[in-house]
Amino acid sequence: MRAILDVVLFLLNIATWIIIVQAVMSWLVAFNVLSIRNPTVRSIWGGLERITEPVYAPIRRILPPLGGLDLTPMAVLLIIFFLQRLIVRYGYTIAPF
Repeated sequence: MRAILDVVLFLLNIATWIIIVQAVMSWLVAFNVLSIRNPTVRSIWGGLERITEPVYAPIRRILPPLGGLDLTPMAVLLIIFFLQRLIVRYGYTIAPF
């Protein structure tokens, strides 16, 4: 059981870094440091969008639009941190091995 919890925590850590990379990249694109016309940037951006959009879509339906400010990544990170704390606090104490 602990091995499964370790894998889940590892996947949540990867998801955290993917969200952080996408957020930083979106700022760089917004401030014209990176250009979406560059094929490498476009392929990385498209890959990150395909990974994160299924997670963001349900939360975007709940969060009200705030003009140009998208709080969805922050909400997803808060959910991930909450799940990590739940697993560490209660998952390992319940797991027999």
